[in-house]
Amino acid sequence: MRFEKWQALGNDYLILEAAEIDPEQVRRLCDRHQGVGADGVLLLAAPDARGFVARLRIFNPDGSEAELSGNGAREALLYLHRRGWTDARGFSIQTVAGEIRARIIDERSCTTDMGRASLRSSKDFPSGPADGTGEVEGWRFQHVLIGNPQCAIRVDGVDALAALDLGALGPPIERAELFPNRTNVSFWTELAPGRIRVRIFERGVGETMSSGTGACGAAIAHVLRGGDSPVTVVLDGGELVVEVDESLHVDLTGWAVPVFAGETF
Repeated sequence: MRFEKWQALGNDYLILEAAEIDPEQVRRLCDRHQGVGADGVLLLAAPDARGFVARLRIFNPDGSEAELSGNGAREALLYLHRRGWTDARGFSIQTVAGEIRARIIDERSCTTDMGRASLRSSKDFPSGPADGTGEVEGWRFQHVLIGNPQCAIRVDGVDALAALDLGALGPPIERAELFPNRTNVSFWTELAPGRIRVRIFERGVGETMSSGTGACGAAIAHVLRGGDSPVTVVLDGGELVVEVDESLHVDLTGWAVPVFAGETF
């Protein structure tokens, strides 16, 4: 089974061209001691509808399937362009979350049209009010659905954010009864009207250096509180730029690069 390993701000994925993969294969590949090691697997196959370059499925390292990953999608989009699936600089792919459209900037960066975010979700936050706000484990949060569910929690100041033990705080929030399908969690603080610092706890992964959808969720929460757009999101692995318009339509701009290629048995 041939693969390429890519990373975006330290968020690393294995890209495979295949129609199917089972959860045990995903877990084995992502294991950093007994496998290749990654934050997940990106499975690329031919599309099943006209107007798309490819169909993308995304798997977490625990074998569960994710609806969307902002960094993972960007890695897949740049891979498709680099590997000749298309020469177009603007194209669409299929995902579980729906159509994702890319605008290639150069060989290592692109803008991804993430679609329109929602503050309500009958599946992911069924008890949530219209504005998507709530409280979990003593924290006030903003629920955002941007391809996958996000729980964005504002923290007062950079020092307070740095002091958080995400390994302890993340799991009970991820698995809280409020979120029947579990949730991704981002803790954020404002640095300037158009700049925020974010730390990420990903569903099925744990604390990560970066998350594209997590950055989007935190940026939307910031804009809803009166922050400026576009928002530069400072993560452990680097910076992303999130543009949020009045309808909560989101564009995510960032980079991704290949690390190495190989073959597993």
